[in-house]
Amino acid sequence: MAPVPLEGHQAPVAGGQEARGGSSVSLSLLIDFMVQRTYHELSVLAELLPRKTDVERKVEIYNFSARTRQLYVRLLALVKWASGASKVEKSTMIMQFLDKQSMLLVDTADMLTRIARDTLTHARLPSFHIPAAVEVLTTGTYSRLPAIIREKIVPPDPITPSERRQTLLRLNQVIQHRLVTSDIRPQMRNLKIEAGRVTFVVDREFEVCLTVMGEGENVPWRLLSAKILVADKDTGEGRPLVHPLQTQYLHDVLQSRLVDEKQPLYEVYDVLHFFCLALRLEVLYCQTMRLCRDRLDDHIRIDDYKPGKSLSISYWRHLPEQPQHHFTIHTDPHDPAKSLVVTHLPSLAQKDSEIVDKALLMEQLSIERLLVQTIYLRTKSRLAELKTELETMLKDVDCQLQGSPAILSVPVVQPCLRAELLLITVDTHSGSFLAHVPQYSSPILPEIQNSLNYDHTRLPTLLQELRFWITQRRCEKTLQHLPATAHERLPVMHAADHPIAKLSRHKMFVRLHRHQRVILVVELKEKPESPCEVSCSFYLVMVKPSSIEDSPEDETIETEFPKTYLRVQHVCELDSFVSMHGPCTAVDESCGQKRKMSDGPAAKRAKHPAYFIPELAHVVAMCDERLPFVAIAAEFSRRGIAHQGIQVEAGATAVVLRVVQLPTKVKPILKRLLSLSLRVQGKGTKAWLAEFIFHGAPLQSLHPKEQGLRRPVYFQYEMVPEEIAGRTVDALLRDWEQICNLYEIVYDLTEFLKHDKYGLSGMIAVKSYSYSRLVLSYGADRSATMTVFWSPDHKAFRLIFSSNPGTPNAHAAVKEQLQAHLNRNRSLAQVLVLLCETYEPLVSLGKLPGLPQLGVHQSKAPQVATQGFTLLPQSPTQIRVVYQGVYCLEVRIRGGGLVSVRDGSYSHLDRTHVLSDFTPTQGLKAFLSKYVDESAVFLRRRSQSEDDNPPSPVVAMENVSNPGSASTPGQSENQATSSPSVPSPFLGGIRPQSPATRAADAASSNVLRFHPPHTPPSNPHTPASPHPAMGHGFSPASFSLASPPPAPPIVNPSPTVLPSPSPILNSPNPLPSPLLPQSSPQQPIGQSPAAANFPQPSLADSSPFPSSQSMASSPAPSNWPSSPSVPRPSPGAARAPGHSPAGGFTHSPDPAKLTPHLSRILPQRSWAGAVPTLLTHEALDLLCTPAPLLQTAQGPVSTLIEPSPLERFLGSLYLRRQLQRFIQSEECMQSIPNPEPGVVHLKTDTLLCRVFQNTTHLQSLHLKLSPLNEHDETSWSPDEFQILEKFFETKVVCPPFKPQALLAFARMLTVPYNMLKDFVQIVRLELLPQLGLQQGLRWSVQWPLRNPPSGTHLIPTGVASFLICRNKILFFLCITRQGVQYPPGVEPPSMILPLVYDLHTNITQLAQKQDQNQVHPPAFAAANLQMKRFADYHANANLDQCSVFPALRDLMANLVLPNEPPPMMAPMAAAQQVVGSPAMQSPMAQMHHSPLPPNAMGPGPQHQGYPPQQQQGSPMINPHGMMPQ
Repeated sequence: MAPVPLEGHQAPVAGGQEARGGSSVSLSLLIDFMVQRTYHELSVLAELLPRKTDVERKVEIYNFSARTRQLYVRLLALVKWASGASKVEKSTMIMQFLDKQSMLLVDTADMLTRIARDTLTHARLPSFHIPAAVEVLTTGTYSRLPAIIREKIVPPDPITPSERRQTLLRLNQVIQHRLVTSDIRPQMRNLKIEAGRVTFVVDREFEVCLTVMGEGENVPWRLLSAKILVADKDTGEGRPLVHPLQTQYLHDVLQSRLVDEKQPLYEVYDVLHFFCLALRLEVLYCQTMRLCRDRLDDHIRIDDYKPGKSLSISYWRHLPEQPQHHFTIHTDPHDPAKSLVVTHLPSLAQKDSEIVDKALLMEQLSIERLLVQTIYLRTKSRLAELKTELETMLKDVDCQLQGSPAILSVPVVQPCLRAELLLITVDTHSGSFLAHVPQYSSPILPEIQNSLNYDHTRLPTLLQELRFWITQRRCEKTLQHLPATAHERLPVMHAADHPIAKLSRHKMFVRLHRHQRVILVVELKEKPESPCEVSCSFYLVMVKPSSIEDSPEDETIETEFPKTYLRVQHVCELDSFVSMHGPCTAVDESCGQKRKMSDGPAAKRAKHPAYFIPELAHVVAMCDERLPFVAIAAEFSRRGIAHQGIQVEAGATAVVLRVVQLPTKVKPILKRLLSLSLRVQGKGTKAWLAEFIFHGAPLQSLHPKEQGLRRPVYFQYEMVPEEIAGRTVDALLRDWEQICNLYEIVYDLTEFLKHDKYGLSGMIAVKSYSYSRLVLSYGADRSATMTVFWSPDHKAFRLIFSSNPGTPNAHAAVKEQLQAHLNRNRSLAQVLVLLCETYEPLVSLGKLPGLPQLGVHQSKAPQVATQGFTLLPQSPTQIRVVYQGVYCLEVRIRGGGLVSVRDGSYSHLDRTHVLSDFTPTQGLKAFLSKYVDESAVFLRRRSQSEDDNPPSPVVAMENVSNPGSASTPGQSENQATSSPSVPSPFLGGIRPQSPATRAADAASSNVLRFHPPHTPPSNPHTPASPHPAMGHGFSPASFSLASPPPAPPIVNPSPTVLPSPSPILNSPNPLPSPLLPQSSPQQPIGQSPAAANFPQPSLADSSPFPSSQSMASSPAPSNWPSSPSVPRPSPGAARAPGHSPAGGFTHSPDPAKLTPHLSRILPQRSWAGAVPTLLTHEALDLLCTPAPLLQTAQGPVSTLIEPSPLERFLGSLYLRRQLQRFIQSEECMQSIPNPEPGVVHLKTDTLLCRVFQNTTHLQSLHLKLSPLNEHDETSWSPDEFQILEKFFETKVVCPPFKPQALLAFARMLTVPYNMLKDFVQIVRLELLPQLGLQQGLRWSVQWPLRNPPSGTHLIPTGVASFLICRNKILFFLCITRQGVQYPPGVEPPSMILPLVYDLHTNITQLAQKQDQNQVHPPAFAAANLQMKRFADYHANANLDQCSVFPALRDLMANLVLPNEPPPMMAPMAAAQQVVGSPAMQSPMAQMHHSPLPPNAMGPGPQHQGYPPQQQQGSPMINPHGMMPQ
């Protein structure tokens, strides 16, 4: 028994074998069965369900679903089990092995039992063959077996290899002998004897192998093998054509014939040859049937097929007037032993037939190859006949027949390109002729093709038409790069007997793109000596667009119908030779005989492509070039302008038209004009170029290209059609007019520049004069330029002002007025004088900001922009300056470096009448008087008594020639602001000029200036009202106890003692002068009244506001003539340029020289501003130049961008006016009548407010707060009032002077007492940010009085951010992270918080829109959560105090943002290092509040009402660096 394999090594059981535990099935097979079963059931349901009812269908579908689900649940369980069945499988194998061992043991026991019981019972041992056993055991063999066994089973020994070779050689000799002595076919001469056999090979038919079995002559041949060589790869997928049974049958027949026949080799050839011929015919027949079915359809047809004999095929069966073409493949009737032959009908030439027969001798049998060869020979034969016919028909034409398939090439026109040849071939399917021109698809080709196939008589005419048609296409190709288009037909209208009707019908119409009324007609004719060559004749036709309704007799009739036709007007024949040969072209003068001799192959001709017609190109180019000149010359002649006609320039470079003389009224320019030439320039888009040549110029310019004597001037004009050529002449005359008009004023200016007494040469510089434009530079450093030119369209001079890049020209604002002045007077010298006189004032006015601002007007929407300053020029010397569309100042520029300024809201005729568009500027006279330079106005003064008399309206009429007439006596507007209760020093003093400056002004009076006044009037700016004893506005009652009051300044400064505006004083850092008293560092400067209660060591309180002692003080006497005893130093003295003239005195007053005198009170006059105030250019520049108002002992302190004094003054007036409107519109504010002009009194529920203008410099508003009588004064501390007053000055009434911020602050003052207390605490934290750091607050607070763009959208952007609605108050605060140093480039986080306070519930929370879908940012959500926590705590604590400031303080101390980056420094460490909050980018910066220095409340020298600015960064960004909102 074979050993059983152990566990794990058992061989796999076959798929059909069964074990005792059951059969095993592959899981994939099981899944396949299940899928097939499910698919089968679905298919059955799809077929049976449509025939059942709805209920039955549902039941069947449910049963199928349940059954299938149960099946796949079992499969799922089986798969899950199979994933962990390795142990089970191993146990099963062990069990199977044990079962098998047990079965083997049981079977062995059963078999042994059966043998013992049944078999061995009757078993007996036989008698043993002892001799055989002894032989086998002793010898190992047994020799007594029968011999028949060896004979029948054991084969004989093979012969040796040498014997085999000898036998085969002998057999080869026998076969050779048999072949020599026998007769064989000639086709079987290809034989080979080898290895005892002979092999006969007949090409393309069969191969047979024979041998003989003996040497006797009667031994028959024996056939070893026979192979048929006929094959077709396309039949039967390459398999043999003869079946093995057929081969075996042939083998038997041939073997019998070899035995029975006398000539056995003949019989072998005949049988196999006949079989192969029949097989070849069958293959050809099958191939023909396949060709008819697949590709050729009925183009070929099998006429007759006799198996084994012949196959007849016909082709070209539909040729007209031609015999039927076919060929027959058959056996040779004379010699059947030969191969297949082909017979053609009609018969082919012997040579062609041999070529066709070779197709049957190819290795691969193919009927298609036979057809191709036959049709090719037939095609070539037909084309050869046609070639002979065409060469006879066309003279001197050489046709070429070549190619496969054969193509006949016929040159129709001479010379001819290969792409223009007429190609004629034969259709291989139908046998008809096909005609084609490779480059063109001519409509004549179908007719030529029909003529070739049916009627050859029409062929010469059609070839002629094709020749002309190809020539027309050549004309189109010749013109494809020229500005012309060729047409075969055009809607041309002409009479029947018109010469154009006599032209040949073969012609082309050429339309020139630039000349719509000119048509070039090209007539085509054949040359008589060479019909294949075409000659061209050219005719120039003038046409006119017309309609069919126009009368041919009347040329003036114009109808409204579209002009679709062209009526012929004139016809002119062109000579080709003259057109192609210009005056500079070399002419060949050789005779005709020599020219013919040179026409050989060696002749050198101009090499042009055959399709290019050089005559046509030359004629078109000539017409396109000269027709515009013809039209322009005709227009010149019609207008009487002399010219020299069309000429060719030297070297034949271009055509030119020269004008001899032009009409003009400016005769001097004709002496400089040398020539005027008209040329055409440009390749694609052509244009006229007019060249004026002048001799020199009257002005010597600085331009490097304008230094020679030859001065060309070029003008370019658009190329227009001939019918409107007058436009070009008009444009030329307009440019000539431009040159003449500009030359006229330049010629006059030259006379002024030649004389030094006018001084113009030192005032201007001529940068360029090109006869069409004049560019002049002027100004201090010649940085401003003016371009003067004559505008032909406006018939006036035009000016263009420019300057250095980045700086606008100041005269651009008065350009229209200067243009009107120049066109009215036509004097360029006067304009230049005006430019120099008005340059400095206009530069000063140009410094006023004109940037549009949002939220300026309360009545308009905050999103409507209002321009700040608007300059409205009335004349070159009179400009109106409008501020915010409310206030208007009229500035008139006078001679001698003076300007007059008046209130433009008053009428010129009646000074008491106010214009409806503007509002009077209150206090303008007093403000302007502070900038008056007494020494620069006039020496004579009028008496003060004239101020008491009211002015006449006639006096207000101002005359430029008499500036003194405008200086009518009138009171200064100090009476409007002075009263017994409010004494205010208005005049800041007089700034006399130095004698050197006056001498320079006197020397410059010789220049062209305005006329000086005939009678110098008295100074109208001398104030008539008394002033307090303290010229600085100091109040004796407000002196600080820490320092004595300052001494008054020098009372009578003489012109020699007062400082002059020297360059040293005008420098940014003025040097100390020995003639000017210097200020000491301890000199006190006036401070804000809001800071009076702040600790100020060593500081004198110089508040400009009234007190009991200041009202009782007496003014000091003065020896100054016709003026009160108030010292008036110059506005520019002892201060840096650009500062307010009332910014403070630098010298100490002398109390010993102050003596009291009585004051007189004059009546108030609101129209005082209507009286002009004379200012110097320097004073006007001070008014308009942005400069800081703050000043310290070390000098001026400037911020990022500061407004000008005039803007501060007007902005303060505008806010004060808006405040009065707010009082009238708001319910919680009540106005209090008061006799003080310019002061606003109002009261709220808790406060009494007084808003007034700073009487020292009139450039700021101030607030004075006091409690009402019914309240206890102890409830308010002075510190709280000062906090609000300081906030009002620094954050409310500051640039850019937005009324919305003032409205928010006014509303804040109307809140209840306890809430206002909390607001004061918030304002304190904003003004003193270091307090928050000291208290450990994480956030700093700022109060945006207007809603910034980055704020919430609860209210519109730019409106007041303080709203009161019934019992709720909405306000906005901005908090910024402080006390933490962030990495570079990381800004501290900040956000705008909309807070709402409920007066009834005393709850402060964040305001939110009632939108549940709104998603708030994480920072806002964190702040809201913190506010809600505090609101819950405050409600539970039941506190009576207002919750605004406690809630905000809790938020600032405990708010932590969820995404706040880690700081670089701990908050406590930062609090020890940071004194003030650094500059940060917060939403507050978008509201443009003025910065407040952190040490604004600290000690230090201050300037009348304004604290000095700290050296560190401000917690707020300066507002002027951004777009106002």
